[in-house]
Amino acid sequence: MIFLRYESFGGFLKLYPVTSVLIAANLVMFVLTMLNGGSTNGETLYRFGGLFPPEMDSWQDMWRLVGAMFLHAGFDHLLFNMFAMVIFAPPLERVFGSLRYGLFYMLCGIAGSVLSMTILYDTLSVGASGAIYGFYGAYLFLILFRKQALDPPSKKTIQIILGIGIVYSIVAPNINLWGHLGGFVAGFILFPSFIRRLTKPPQSS
Repeated sequence: MIFLRYESFGGFLKLYPVTSVLIAANLVMFVLTMLNGGSTNGETLYRFGGLFPPEMDSWQDMWRLVGAMFLHAGFDHLLFNMFAMVIFAPPLERVFGSLRYGLFYMLCGIAGSVLSMTILYDTLSVGASGAIYGFYGAYLFLILFRKQALDPPSKKTIQIILGIGIVYSIVAPNINLWGHLGGFVAGFILFPSFIRRLTKPPQSS
């Protein structure tokens, strides 16, 4: 089961440096928004990088495609996404290598931001979910086309998470379905270009 984490805190930092930096960046930005108006305050979130197309000035605001990925609307939002990062990111960082994994994460997140901004034109959007759904897209690719790469418990875990994620994205209020979908599709499409030769399940330490 590749999604069980056995590492100590120090071991996690050493084995998964990019994931650790990304989590730390999300935590820092959450604290900053809390100290400057609150993490659920729309004006604060926009000031720190949230996506809100009606106020955006074309190319000058394109940095928000990335900035929004590091903001969260409330502690529950942050907790859910960081938990997903701790569980589902490490196997991909080990398989891709840190630099390639970091690029994969950013591209999936940007894809989620772009689709969200395009369809939800009058909605403020924040969160790391687009990038995280890119992980799920990558794992679905493995399930469908590299069947030997994941052990049965890991496959079942991904299938359950995907099922819950789809239902949750559709029925729960204030959930950015399009951001999730953009990241998921990007992860599924990009994964074959990023993966090295993989003939057996990634091993956890």
